[in-house]
Amino acid sequence: MASLKEVKGRIATVNNTRKITSAMKMVASAKLHKAQTAITNMLPYEQRLHHLLTDFLVGSDIESPYLTVRETKRVALVVFSSNSSLCGGFNANVIKHATQLLATYKGISPENILVYPVGKKVADALIKQGYAIQGDFQHMADKPSFAEAASLAQQLMDMFVKGEVDKVELLYNHFKSMATQVLTHEVYLPLQLPDSSALEEGAETDYLLEPSREELLVMLLPKVLRMKLYTVLLDSNASEHAARTMAMQIATDNADELLQELTLMYNKTRQQAITNELLDIVGGTMA
Repeated sequence: MASLKEVKGRIATVNNTRKITSAMKMVASAKLHKAQTAITNMLPYEQRLHHLLTDFLVGSDIESPYLTVRETKRVALVVFSSNSSLCGGFNANVIKHATQLLATYKGISPENILVYPVGKKVADALIKQGYAIQGDFQHMADKPSFAEAASLAQQLMDMFVKGEVDKVELLYNHFKSMATQVLTHEVYLPLQLPDSSALEEGAETDYLLEPSREELLVMLLPKVLRMKLYTVLLDSNASEHAARTMAMQIATDNADELLQELTLMYNKTRQQAITNELLDIVGGTMA
């Protein structure tokens, strides 16, 4: 059995750790509230905008460079993670699935696989695996900015239109609830629209357009694509803070349980020591 001094030292260590995890949980929870508000406000707007775009495009004969489907010879992958750890399996899941996704392009030479990592953890992991990293986007992971997201979106759009990449994909965690983050893989470019035959009859809205449909789409398509990338950035950011809040809550609960066990052990050890001392005293008087 451990000595009283050892048990007391372990109790002090666990107490200190608990203070840290509890403080980190409070900080993550405060950041989560702000991030959750941002994605809750943005997501319906982005989804409605995409719905309008779908209504304008489905069943029409309008052509757009963002809809062009080509043989995939060069691909860009935008992966979202965090800059720091202590957020459960948040980063590990993204890195694992990014590795699996990149492995599906084994028929493409490595120099034709462009990786855009938004977050230090996935950047470091993919560099170790030998993939070429396109730029530094770590700042976006901590402080989501529409200007920076729009700049990256414009870069990807320009590359796609010029034929420098044939496909752009996104991999990120979707914030479903505080306890659930869903790893999501989407094709960003070319734009994927539902088949007009699959739409419900009467689902299409009859819009009065001013100016023409063509002019609106010229303005709307880039806006939708920029908004989509910013929404994904907010989504990933909220997921990170939710994962960290849950991880720190679990760590704090585990510390509480360990403290109870150590306190019980300390009391038993102390009681045993007192009993041994009494036995020694009694034995000495009887001798």
